[in-house]
Amino acid sequence: MPIKIPNDLPAAEKLKAEGVRVIGEEEALRQDIRPMQIALLNLMPEKPKTETQLARLLGATPLQVELTLLTTSSYQPKTVPLSHLQAFYRTWEDVKDRKFDGFIVTGAPVEMMPFEEVKYWDELTRIFDWTRTNVHSSFFICWGAQAALYHFYGVPKHILPCKRFGIYVHYVIEHRDARRPPLMRGFDDIFHVPVSRHTEVRLEDIPKDVGLEVLAVSNAAGPCILWEERHRAVYMFNHLEYDTYTLHEEYTRDKEKRNDVDMPINYYPDDDPKRPPRNCWRAYAHLLFGNWINEMYQTTPYDISKIGSDKVEAKAA
Repeated sequence: MPIKIPNDLPAAEKLKAEGVRVIGEEEALRQDIRPMQIALLNLMPEKPKTETQLARLLGATPLQVELTLLTTSSYQPKTVPLSHLQAFYRTWEDVKDRKFDGFIVTGAPVEMMPFEEVKYWDELTRIFDWTRTNVHSSFFICWGAQAALYHFYGVPKHILPCKRFGIYVHYVIEHRDARRPPLMRGFDDIFHVPVSRHTEVRLEDIPKDVGLEVLAVSNAAGPCILWEERHRAVYMFNHLEYDTYTLHEEYTRDKEKRNDVDMPINYYPDDDPKRPPRNCWRAYAHLLFGNWINEMYQTTPYDISKIGSDKVEAKAA
């Protein structure tokens, strides 16, 4: 099944060219099924790129997905045209009375700031609390994952001595004689993940008694994926959704600003930036998001108004 996004969204043509099925309002209505309602709170500065990356993964599942793009109302980004926001985005205030099967919160280029100093922090915490009652399953990415863990459980972030940047080997946490968690179904025991951040969450800071399960870690980059069964929440600190050239674009951008920029590790063949990088994480991105949507589909109520009725507030006192 396809993903339903506005026909004139810039991501639409790119996705169609890649073979991702994109449908409009009329065609969606002809399909006698309830689409999965997923909202994307896009906090990234280059919103069209992030829209494409995540819509590509959501649109590769066998279910019909209707994607709602959201931005903050308390802060208007200066890196995206206002016309784009007005045409394709809504604010959380516009949709706070709705229910969603899934809700994604991206990273944001504010990780060096204390959480409380982020201009839209108050609004974001209200959104986090709202997901506990109006969203069946949440997916927090990079800084979004750090922010959610800090808000709900007081988990701190730590500034790294230098940017953690490149492709890192991760491994799935295995428990002998226990079934593999559904989110990691189909994963190899070890897999590669793009990492791009200046801060980290440490394993020793993750509380042991609140139901947070570590699913995947890296010896060099720390925890990657956490799962919270009670609230069906995914916390991913890295970037499986990245395109092949995303790290290259970040590297080129940063080099234009200063000279002390380290090359992303394990990214360019033979560490030669003139050679095109090879994508070794694409399949795992599709697996993770496909597993997430499959679990969401199997557990969400058909009557979307009933979402949240089985959830209990879990914010730490």
